Amino acid sequence: HALAVLESAATEHAGRIVQATRLGAEDMVLTDLIARHPLPIAIATLDTGLQKAETLALLSHTQQHYGLTIERHAPQAQAVLHFVGKHGPDPMRRSIALRKACCELRKLEPLAQMLAPHSAWVTGLRRQQSENRGSVPFSEIDAQGRTKFNPLADWSWADVWHYIERHQVPYNALHDQFFPSIGCAPCTRGVA
Repeated sequence: HALAVLESAATEHAGRIVQATRLGAEDMVLTDLIARHPLPIAIATLDTGLQKAETLALLSHTQQHYGLTIERHAPQAQAVLHFVGKHGPDPMRRSIALRKACCELRKLEPLAQMLAPHSAWVTGLRRQQSENRGSVPFSEIDAQGRTKFNPLADWSWADVWHYIERHQVPYNALHDQFFPSIGCAPCTRGVA
C-alpha cells in the first residue's frame, strides 16, 4: 500500500513532489522505495548545521548507495550567526522560547524554502509514533495548501525494521544507540 501511495502521488504531482527526509528509519524506507521503483520524487533534507556525525555520514552513504542526489536546504548563514551571537551556542538549553526560535530558524524556514517549488511532499509520519499522530491520514492538505503524503501511516515500528532488514536499507547508526528519531545533536537523545 505504501508503494501505491507513492506511485499515485508521483503521477498526480509529476515534477512537483519532494520527500522531506530527516534520514531516520522511516525516511530511509521511503527513500529505498523511491529509488527501488524509480519514482520521479525529489529527495531533500535540512542541513541545520547541528546534525550528528552519524547523520551526515548516512547522507553521503545514501547518495552513493542509490546513485541519487539529496538536496540540502540550510538556514541563512547570517541569520544563524546573528542568533548565536545574541543567544550563545546552546540557547535551546536555556528556555522553551529560545528552543522554538532555534527550530524556526534552523528547521522551519529552510523547510519552507524546500517545499516552496512543490505542490506535494512525502513524510515518514506513522500513527504509532505518538498519541498526537494516532490519526495520521495517508494524505492531507497542509497549512500552505500542499498535499502531504504519509505512505507509512499504518506501519508499525516493527514493520519499518522488517523492511530495512529484508531490503538491506542503509540506516542511521544512531538508531543502534537507541535514538528513536533523528534530529539536531543538542535536542535529540537516545532513549533507554
